Amino acid sequence: MRIGVPKEVKKGEHRVGMVPSSVLELVNDGHEVFVETKAGLGLDIEDKVYEEHGAKIVATPADVFSKADMIVKVKEPQPSEYNLLQEGQILFTYLHLAPDPQQAAALVKSRCSAIAYETITDSHGGLPLLTPMSEVAGRLSIQAGAHCLEKAQNGRGILLGGVPGVGRGSVVIIGCGVVGTNALRMAIGTEARVTVLDKNLKRLREIDQLYGSKIKTLYATASTIEKALMDADLVIGAVLVHGGAAPKLITRDMIKKMQHGSVIVDVSIDQGGCLETSRATTFDDPTYVVDGVVHYCVANMPGAVPRTSAFALNNATLPYVKTLANKGLVDALINDTHFLNGLNVHAGHVTYEAVARDLNMPYLPAKEALTKHPVTA
Repeated sequence: MRIGVPKEVKKGEHRVGMVPSSVLELVNDGHEVFVETKAGLGLDIEDKVYEEHGAKIVATPADVFSKADMIVKVKEPQPSEYNLLQEGQILFTYLHLAPDPQQAAALVKSRCSAIAYETITDSHGGLPLLTPMSEVAGRLSIQAGAHCLEKAQNGRGILLGGVPGVGRGSVVIIGCGVVGTNALRMAIGTEARVTVLDKNLKRLREIDQLYGSKIKTLYATASTIEKALMDADLVIGAVLVHGGAAPKLITRDMIKKMQHGSVIVDVSIDQGGCLETSRATTFDDPTYVVDGVVHYCVANMPGAVPRTSAFALNNATLPYVKTLANKGLVDALINDTHFLNGLNVHAGHVTYEAVARDLNMPYLPAKEALTKHPVTA
């Protein structure tokens, strides 16, 4: 198979879909890999390193897309890339389609086969290709939030850990999946006061047993969320609905009651955000203020640490890329329910139910779509 790795063009994105060691694995399996020039510069990896690992360097995005049976990326295709997608081509990347009707329509129009990292599942009920970036984003959320609490960033001027004789800051984490758990670890490390809210009692018991008196756990209801927000210096929105839009758990009325200069980091922004006041931001302009509350809503947080993020992502994605390359789309997915869950769009159809529901688009189940519209790639 011919595999293409374009340079990421989303603003502030420096990760790359495949690192040189991953390229070598595919070349050793007999595949061709085309890498756009300077695709790895965000990781300080030059073209010659890719060439040494067997890649063929090409000059433009159009060269990558025109040569490849499969495109391996990090972030969703941007408008400048929509028309480069080809019918029957495999697109393997993060998509986050539920809050993005423009992208969904473009993928349907292209008739490509778009597989989303974030909806592939595993036998433990996890999301193995979302996990590494959720780990990074969760840890970064405390780092970013602590910075935003500085007075120069419009924050309250609070040091999360306090100092002897001065109280510690309060961190509230809504959701205790992978993002929330990693945020929790970092928040405890700052010695802040930490409150975690979730609807999963089993998960709350687990973290209570792990951290005991270092944290406070609350069952998440509208009432408990609102009360926790009133005392919060830093709030982490870590809510996830598999493949669907994030629920708006923090309302505008709740925000109006928060302390002036408090900070909310909405890690759920890739899926539309868990605040009524959320809108995606970039690293160039990461925050805005609503009712005195600082909102940090960068939609590709792991892009801030591209070297760590890209290698962590490749560790997770490489086995799936190899399976697609070695077996082809249909054979790779049709008998693997967990991998099949990644197929969001195929041959002009939306094949992931939550995306179709949230965008009010027609839905064709993934297995039925593959059976009706097999491809050779």
